[in-house]
Formats: sequence, C-alpha cells, structure tokens
Amino acid sequence: MLLTNPDNFWSIFHFGDLINAYIPLMLWTGMGLLISRFAPINTSKFLGVGLYWVGVPLQLFVLARHTQFSDTPYIPYVAIAALVLSWLLALIGWQFAKQEHSDRSSLGSFILATMLGNTGFVGLTLTNSLASASYADWAVLYSIASNVAGNYGIAVFIASYFGKSEVKPPWWKLLLDVSTVPSLWAFAIGWYTRPIGLPEAIESGLDAGVWVTIAFALSLVGLRLGKIEKWESLKPAAIAAFLRVAIIPLLIGLGSTALGLRHDPRLILTLMSGTPTGLSVLILAEVYDLDRDLLISTIAFSFIGLFLILPIWIICFGT
Repeated sequence: MLLTNPDNFWSIFHFGDLINAYIPLMLWTGMGLLISRFAPINTSKFLGVGLYWVGVPLQLFVLARHTQFSDTPYIPYVAIAALVLSWLLALIGWQFAKQEHSDRSSLGSFILATMLGNTGFVGLTLTNSLASASYADWAVLYSIASNVAGNYGIAVFIASYFGKSEVKPPWWKLLLDVSTVPSLWAFAIGWYTRPIGLPEAIESGLDAGVWVTIAFALSLVGLRLGKIEKWESLKPAAIAAFLRVAIIPLLIGLGSTALGLRHDPRLILTLMSGTPTGLSVLILAEVYDLDRDLLISTIAFSFIGLFLILPIWIICFGT
C-alpha cells in the first residue's frame, strides 16, 4: 500500500523531480522579487515589451520547428476544451466572487484570470522536470494551442467586450489585431521552415534562447508581484486562483483518466491545464483598461496555489 510503504510513497511522489520543478520557479521568480525593490518603475514594462516582441515569438519559432505534431492530433482540442471549461466555471464562480463595487471590467478580468494559464513558461518548465522527454511534444502543442486560441484569440474579444474603454473597436479591427500578433507570425515561419536545416551553432543558440526567455518571463512575474501596493480584490482573486490551479486541472485529470490516459500523458495535461494565471492578462489590462488589481492578485494567489497543490497532482495523476 502507498501509505504503509515509505519506499513506494517516495517512488511515486518523485520527490527529486518535484524539487527540480520548484527550483527554476523559485529561483527566477525570487530574482524578480528581489530586483523589484530597487529596479526603475518601468523595468517590468520594458521587459514585458521585450518578451512580447522578441522572447515569446522566439520561443514559438523554435517550438514550431522542433515539435512533431502528427503524433498528438487531439491535444489542441483538449487545450480548447480547457479554455471553454474555464470560461464556464468563471461565470459560475463570479456569482460567489463579485463584490459591491464590481463592474463589467471586474467580470471580464475574472474570466481572463481564470481562463489564461502560463503554459508557455511555467507549464513547459514543470513538464520538462516532471515528465519524460518522449512526451515533450504534448506539452509544447498544448501550450501553442492554448496561446493561439486563448491569449491571441478569445481573450482579445473578451477584453474588448468587458473593458472600460468607451470606444469599442469594430470586429474587423479585433481580427486585424489578432492576425498581426508577432508570436503567430513567428510560429507560422517556424512551421514552414521546418525542412530548412540551420547550422548547429544557430540551432543550439535558438534552443538556449528559449530557456533564457523562460527565465526572463519568470523574473517578470517576480517584478510584477513585487510592485503590488494594494490588495483590494482578495476574494475574487482567491476564487479565480482556486479555479485556475485546482478545479480546472482536477476536471481535466479526471477526464483524461476516463479516456484511458495514465502516467506522463495524463500528468502533462493536468499540469498544463492548471498553470498559474499568465502575464498576458496584464498586457490586455493595459490595452482595454481592465481591473489590474484583481488580475495581479490572481497571479500571486495562483502561483502560491501551484506550489501547494503540485505534489497532489503528481501523486494522483502521475502514476
């Protein structure tokens, strides 16, 4: 039995892998928190712009070139199903989360905070440490599908609809915004240049650039968290974070089990669906004037929640 045999417990728990998963998250996020104490006020904005125009496009370009998509045809559907599930849960959860001063922008922010996970940075970091490399394509494809359909698709329309801005852009302008996102073009270029070989030095440099991008992105999380000055949206942020890192991955994990998945495939889908709220919500907040306090509070709570619940997902869905 698991509980009566300590050797079985630690074998299933993958304690060493768990530590390896925590180290980059704690190291780079902690670095950002430390730097936030003395960094100029526009540092996080500068880093965010750099990731938007260079870091994330670079990551998607490299992933598109190296990922074998033919072996995982249904992963995008799982990612999209998780987005829809998150949306529905957010609408239900809002009935318990809304406060007296809540408005349309708060609802929109709550939906986005619940829907959009940090699959590209936190998700890939976790699966790289906790799952077999033979299933790395599952995590990559899930991240790409989630970002394309969520961060650069559905989220733009939600942010525009619920934002405080009095001038609502026409539908064709929204489609234009989505079609000109640099990450989408980088992914397309990476996909169509797959047959073209690059010198080994360039390939190695691109691969290293992906992990440098992840380090900067996690540092940006710490920078953002270090700049929190007020916590006025504790209740909705806590509920959104609970849905994000607990309820959604639980349902995806149970659904994966019902479909016959076990071990690494099931764990990957669970982890990717339960990543903390992504930084992309803050970019949308700036553009569409959303509830920034609720969003950044949810990011903080969801990161804390991930650290607490990660061992549970490993035990329940990693075996």
